[in-house]
Amino acid sequence: MTPHRPPLTSVKQRPLFDGTKSSANLTYCLHFCTIPVMKSAKKKAIEFIEAAGGLIRTNEALERGIHRRTLYGLRDEGTLIQVTRGLYQLADMEIPAQVSLAEVAKRVPNGVVCLISALAYHELTTQTPHYVWLAVERKTRKPRIEYPPLRVFFFSGDMFSRGITIHKIMNQKVKIYDAPKTVIDCFRWKKAVGLDVAIEAAKEYLKRRESSPSKLVHYAKICKVEKLVRPYLQAIVS
Repeated sequence: MTPHRPPLTSVKQRPLFDGTKSSANLTYCLHFCTIPVMKSAKKKAIEFIEAAGGLIRTNEALERGIHRRTLYGLRDEGTLIQVTRGLYQLADMEIPAQVSLAEVAKRVPNGVVCLISALAYHELTTQTPHYVWLAVERKTRKPRIEYPPLRVFFFSGDMFSRGITIHKIMNQKVKIYDAPKTVIDCFRWKKAVGLDVAIEAAKEYLKRRESSPSKLVHYAKICKVEKLVRPYLQAIVS
């Protein structure tokens, strides 16, 4: 004979929130236990953006597992500033100039940092570039990006391809003309740069132990400014 069991309806069910201690604990947990998780997500996002140089794009954030909700939350609370569409910057972090070079290299991989931006990178000028000065091949389309602001120059043939060096900035490969090529480019583009800036850069370069007057002459021939450059070089060296 099957033993008698009371029907399920006869078992008294305790309400989820019945005023008891366990109910109070559950209420507390539902309200507050998710906060450390949200803080952790924001903290991890901030740490990643700091490591990336203070700038991040929405697609990069999503690829790294940073949820849109976290990104927009940081923006709304003022931790992030929206620089342009899809690009955010940490509000309390000063962005080094080199980060702009890395950002441009990411957006325009075939471009080469040149002229004032390259002089600043090689510490051959006191000028502070307000744009990223970028060389592209003459046949290519002019790049258009909202940030960072660009000043684009069209180079052709050997004038474009010679003297390119690759530097790693914020884990991004950045093409920059070497120091002697940059000096000669400044003479070639003296109307844009200023002849005084070109002469000062040549002086600073030739003060260095690793400087090479012959390299300057070599690049001057490639850039077809040898007649212009030689008198200045002779005056500096003598």
